[in-house]
Amino acid sequence: MVAQRGRRNGPAPAPRRASEVSEVSAAGAASDALIEPVGDGGAGAGAPAASGTVRAIPEAAVARLAVYLRVLSAMAEQGATTVSSEELSAAAGVNSAKLRKDLSYIGSYGTRGVGYEVQVLIGQIERTLGLTRKHKVAVVGIGNLGHALANYGGFPGRGFPVEALFDIDPDLIGVPVGGVPVSHLDEIPEVCAERDISIGVIATPPTAAQSVCDRLVAGGVQCILNFAPVVLQVPEHIEVRKVDLAVELQILSFHVARRTAGEAEGRARDSNADGTKDVVVS
Repeated sequence: MVAQRGRRNGPAPAPRRASEVSEVSAAGAASDALIEPVGDGGAGAGAPAASGTVRAIPEAAVARLAVYLRVLSAMAEQGATTVSSEELSAAAGVNSAKLRKDLSYIGSYGTRGVGYEVQVLIGQIERTLGLTRKHKVAVVGIGNLGHALANYGGFPGRGFPVEALFDIDPDLIGVPVGGVPVSHLDEIPEVCAERDISIGVIATPPTAAQSVCDRLVAGGVQCILNFAPVVLQVPEHIEVRKVDLAVELQILSFHVARRTAGEAEGRARDSNADGTKDVVVS
């Protein structure tokens, strides 16, 4: 996944920007850019410190906090009330030192010999990630991917109800998908404003993505999840996350190729140590 973010170039601000790109690998690594946690104004994670400032959190840590929340929610469903840093880090696939560092950003240090209270930690992470309220989602492009996203039942339960769908195909207009009727692309600004959509998902062909993005921004959408393989031009205040499945597959291909090369080198070393060599049969 790729996060689009950056500064405008030149001495004077431009009306739009091409976002600076920071790579996020499939393993969950991200840039070290600092971002401000989203609080609800109360005490705890995301709340201003005594000095009146809010502690910035590295983007890589934010990505891992989302993973910790998923793991903790599953533990809570199974009846767990406390969890040690070793248990949580193992379930999340990180080392315990990194986990403790990540949780220190939100003011959670656990109790020696006990660990962390699951529900308390869930609440702290949810406040930091801005999940104390629902974020209404619009999906644009109701092809195979758009259908799958619109019908995915996991979004509403995590605070992301899909409230609007858009496409240009006349055969789809008015047809409900996942219980939500499909509207025409031209209606994006009006519908998004009326339904208070805060997140737009672009699942269109690349040639249509920028136009769709402009309509979403005009409708008051603040964040965009972009599946189209293009870099979007957005105003400075708009957050964009780009998901390029082909890039993720290429990253996996790199790791497979490196592992294969390493195994070949290992076999060659073993053969040389045995005083033998590989025979090539033509």
